[in-house]
Amino acid sequence: MAQLITLDEAEKLDVDEVHDLYRTYINKSQVRLMTSFGFGQELVDHAEGAYVHTRDGRRILDFTGGVGVLNHGHNHPRIVAARKRFQEQRRMEVHKTYFSPYLAALGHNLAAVLPGDLNRSFLPNSGAEAVEGAVKMAYKYHGGKRKRILRADISFHGKLLGSGGLTGSTQNHFDFPTIPGIGTFAYGDLESVRRALAEARDANGRSDVYALLIEPFSASTIRWCSEEFLRGLRELCTAEDIILIFDEIYTGWGKTGSMFHFTRYEGLVPDVVTTSKSFGGGKSSISAFVAREPVFRKVYDNMTDAMMQSTSTTYYGFGEETATAIEAISVAVEDDYPARARAIEDVLRPGLERIQKTYPDLIADVRGSGALFGVFLAGGPKILDLVGKLPAGGLAKDPLIRTKIITAAVIDTLYRKHDVYSYYTLNGRSPLVVSPPLVAGADEVERFLDALDATLSEGMSRLLARFMKERVSSLW
Repeated sequence: MAQLITLDEAEKLDVDEVHDLYRTYINKSQVRLMTSFGFGQELVDHAEGAYVHTRDGRRILDFTGGVGVLNHGHNHPRIVAARKRFQEQRRMEVHKTYFSPYLAALGHNLAAVLPGDLNRSFLPNSGAEAVEGAVKMAYKYHGGKRKRILRADISFHGKLLGSGGLTGSTQNHFDFPTIPGIGTFAYGDLESVRRALAEARDANGRSDVYALLIEPFSASTIRWCSEEFLRGLRELCTAEDIILIFDEIYTGWGKTGSMFHFTRYEGLVPDVVTTSKSFGGGKSSISAFVAREPVFRKVYDNMTDAMMQSTSTTYYGFGEETATAIEAISVAVEDDYPARARAIEDVLRPGLERIQKTYPDLIADVRGSGALFGVFLAGGPKILDLVGKLPAGGLAKDPLIRTKIITAAVIDTLYRKHDVYSYYTLNGRSPLVVSPPLVAGADEVERFLDALDATLSEGMSRLLARFMKERVSSLW
């Protein structure tokens, strides 16, 4: 038997050894890609709050927000204490034939936070699983008689076969097999939805659509639906008995300034809402889809189907995960995370707008809400010509490669020269995403703004030339 690497030995691996193991056992191209774009050159020693501490002694301000996972920041003391308590008490909450007090309490708490009769919860592991569980519920609601589902053209709902097909963004560039009957409408365009619904009627004028899936705030493109659009969807879906699903996997738990983005609109209630990411407090891999009472009763409230959904995953009701989520919700409510996001916006928005005015040739647009903003960078003709000299093939075939490299050059300088960690999305126009954890204060926001200002003051030509020479050239 081959020699195993022990936990002690794993914790002592240096970055070169980790890269070698990734190349051999994980993905060689992943190492090449991430290191070429400035990431993955160091290993983390520990993290706390809004900061990451690397093994070589750097203290990095983390403005990625864990790509939606870290509303509570790194290692929130209450989250860590909840998990430690569970372990020290030697709790056994794995087997599904034992009822879990944690699962019961978490279901209650979700219903207490969400509006209307969104009170029936199902708890898989990931956001993509939550989306697929919600779609499965919608399909079964109609007894399999309806065959079509609608999603937006810029949507991002996951990367599994089902959720990947429901993702309309450029992030899914391969034509995987997926669930049948997926139709598309233009994000935020109610007339486009009406046209899609009209095309999905049978000869008798009856709708063949069983569900409509939408992100009220699209975190991957930094776009959001108007109140008029969302209420219009609710009216259309109610009129045609279509299950309306809101995907709040990224934007839940206060990120954009309300507990969920849609809850800022009083009386607006979808049939199902999905959540994940910061739902687990930055420590637990857990998600949920929460359904309205009438939808649940029609689908699963019978002896035949009662176990079909609740036992759909081995880890359903896994106590340590549900205990963590209970504490994560309590922190978000008691510390008023929506208010924290709005306080961040009060500093962040005017700061970003000031920087945009200072560098109008470099920043095409700034937009966002709460603690989730996008900075859309532009480089000018000369910069774009330089990027256009890249050899053909590989990443050069990406139509957004110029924008991505320009944005990555800024991110690289923020990280290497200013100890600020940020990222960009692969969807839409690939903005630089400003997504601080909700435990960040005004001082951290000002530090980010100062770093961005100092980075852009170098000029895009210099930033890009250095980045191309040191990073991107190794990809070709």
